[in-house]
Amino acid sequence: MTNTTIQTNTTALEQRKRISYGMTLLVVGILIYLFFGINAIPGAQTTFGLNLLGSQAIQVSDLVVPAQGTIYLMVGIVIFAGAYQLARGVKSTGLLIGIIAFTFVTAFLTWAAQDKSFNLTGMLSSSLVRATPIALAALCGVISERAAVINIGIEGIMLMTAQIAVVTATMFQNLYVGLIAAILLGGLVAAFHAFLVIRYKVDQTVSGVAINIIGAGFTSFFSSKYLQGATDTLNNSGTFPIISIPYLSKIPVLGPTLFENNIIVYLMLILVVLMHILLFYTPWGLRTRAVGEHPKAADTLGINVYLTRYVNVILGGMIAGLGGAYFTIGSVGRFDELMTAGKGFIGLAATIFGKWSPIGAFASSLIFGFADSLQVKLQILRVPIPSEFLLMAPYIVTMIILTGVVGRAIPPAADGQPYEK
Repeated sequence: MTNTTIQTNTTALEQRKRISYGMTLLVVGILIYLFFGINAIPGAQTTFGLNLLGSQAIQVSDLVVPAQGTIYLMVGIVIFAGAYQLARGVKSTGLLIGIIAFTFVTAFLTWAAQDKSFNLTGMLSSSLVRATPIALAALCGVISERAAVINIGIEGIMLMTAQIAVVTATMFQNLYVGLIAAILLGGLVAAFHAFLVIRYKVDQTVSGVAINIIGAGFTSFFSSKYLQGATDTLNNSGTFPIISIPYLSKIPVLGPTLFENNIIVYLMLILVVLMHILLFYTPWGLRTRAVGEHPKAADTLGINVYLTRYVNVILGGMIAGLGGAYFTIGSVGRFDELMTAGKGFIGLAATIFGKWSPIGAFASSLIFGFADSLQVKLQILRVPIPSEFLLMAPYIVTMIILTGVVGRAIPPAADGQPYEK
């Protein structure tokens, strides 16, 4: 194939992409107008609350906007962006997706809260909290798959660690003992997965599914057999208290969102930054990425491929164990059957959407956390949408994102492939 042919194909692909994104933006603008603009109450106002009850943050005035005017402004923004995309083209796909998400969500919330008050700060804080287990599951996926080992068993790991966390914390009357137990069990289960897929080259998907089945079955059995009849002695741990960071927690909006959380949320935020630095700015990260992209070349350079994969998978399992602990000692203080509710699988979707990057995975998790929090808030506002559809919101968002992104997200080249010396 000549250079001219390659250039022609590239130009045609960019043109199709420009037109498809431009048309998508225009369609979103029309939908916002039809669904929300026409149905907005003339003269109605929407109040977005910027203060969280009980927070230490400095109080500020709420944001009050005209409902119909704000919706029409969103229509104008997205249609202008669509027209510009068709005429000139924007290379940043993330920017275009951000415009679509921002305008649609803003218009929807403005319409849903007409003549009502919608606590925006509370929504953001809730989104971060609900994104925490998803982000930890996604970080587990990132660190494992960067070393070319797929771990579909994150859901099962989180279920088992959620249960062991609450049981040990209740027995020892110490939440930190429960947290450590969950992290260690997560590493142990992940080590078993690594042993099967690295030493015996078991299919990685089959091994992960087996962990999920065992996790769901064992925790359900143990819960019905022992926990239900011994709630006070085995299933009543309490939860980690909220820790306010001095001075930072007083910042309006950001303070209650980022700096008034429990220890598991803070650990998640630290892990995102730490893992990004380790993966992209240290020799260990370079070796990990080399093993994920071309293990034979890495082996030739003296990197122990097997050891690197073992270490990464076990570390990923420990991170997933931290995510499991969130569900019990970090959230409700008790274990309920199948309480992870698919968050491990959503975490894998966030891994893909974030393109196997810690920061990207975290940002993706925030989207899912926002969708999860939104369905709760909308039920409180009594939006005329069936509650069943609202409960489906996080999973619908997962399917939409995977449908639109998986085709363009490129995993590590050796992902899921056993290594033969």
